[in-house]
Amino acid sequence: MLIRPIQTEKAYTEQAKSTYVFLVPASASKQSVKTIVEKDYKVSVISVRMLKRKGKATRFSRGKRAYPGTTYRKDRYFAYVTLKSGDKIKVFDEEAVEDTKATDAKTTTVKAGDEAQSETTKKAGLFTRRRTGKRGDR
Repeated sequence: MLIRPIQTEKAYTEQAKSTYVFLVPASASKQSVKTIVEKDYKVSVISVRMLKRKGKATRFSRGKRAYPGTTYRKDRYFAYVTLKSGDKIKVFDEEAVEDTKATDAKTTTVKAGDEAQSETTKKAGLFTRRRTGKRGDR
């Protein structure tokens, strides 16, 4: 059985309460989710809450003059897994976010001809200002 963690803002706020959100198959039970999480992530699980999110209604065409029909997307099943205090699962890369903030603070402006580029924009391949000369801005 394949389960995968969800990376959303709601899941990030739940992580502060040591609760993690996983997308699970419809046939999953609480006991099976608990054993898989404990085995794969080497943590101890206190509780598991299961949630079924109904599929969204969508419209589809039945032809040029026909009234469009309505169908539903597939239902999704989620498991909210609460861990013992002190146990963590690395879902969000907090360390990588801190490193990018440190490099953004060190930006310096480099003059190259008529264009001014910072190191971060140069790495990303973006230009802060581009002069083409087509609109008389030279």
